[in-house]
Amino acid sequence: MEKYAQISITVGALGVVITLIGLFPGIIGLETVRGVGVLQVLVILAGFSLLFLSAYVFMKWSFYAGLHNTLAQDIGLRLTLTGLLIAAAGGLADVLGFGSHPSTPTTRPLLGHWQAATFVGGFLIASSGVIIYALFGPPRDSDESGDEDEGDLFPPEAD
Repeated sequence: MEKYAQISITVGALGVVITLIGLFPGIIGLETVRGVGVLQVLVILAGFSLLFLSAYVFMKWSFYAGLHNTLAQDIGLRLTLTGLLIAAAGGLADVLGFGSHPSTPTTRPLLGHWQAATFVGGFLIASSGVIIYALFGPPRDSDESGDEDEGDLFPPEAD
């Protein structure tokens, strides 16, 4: 189990680095231009996708190993995938043909204000799916530990 946690942390760190490269391409020596382009959007999406994937692997194998997913966890997973889809649609709206800065032979598609808001909103929705997955996992069986009051924050007082 510890191996999966270490691998997921490594993949998560790679996702953060890829996201930072997409947000700030100058940190690796790439030429920067005005605005956010299509390649930057794709790199940011790839970085966040790796980050969310590693978060799910970490939670599944560190906290809920051997347990079945609950309905709320399945909803959280689907919410994350929906958020990534919304972010991809918002970020690539010009390329897909419904954005505010359509591509012409003289101009390149850029990320507009509404597209950026949709892009960030999609990532917020995806992040909330990760939080739902983490918080609404199956409870551990108290029979395995032998202590009934182990998980209580406020155990009953003795009279």
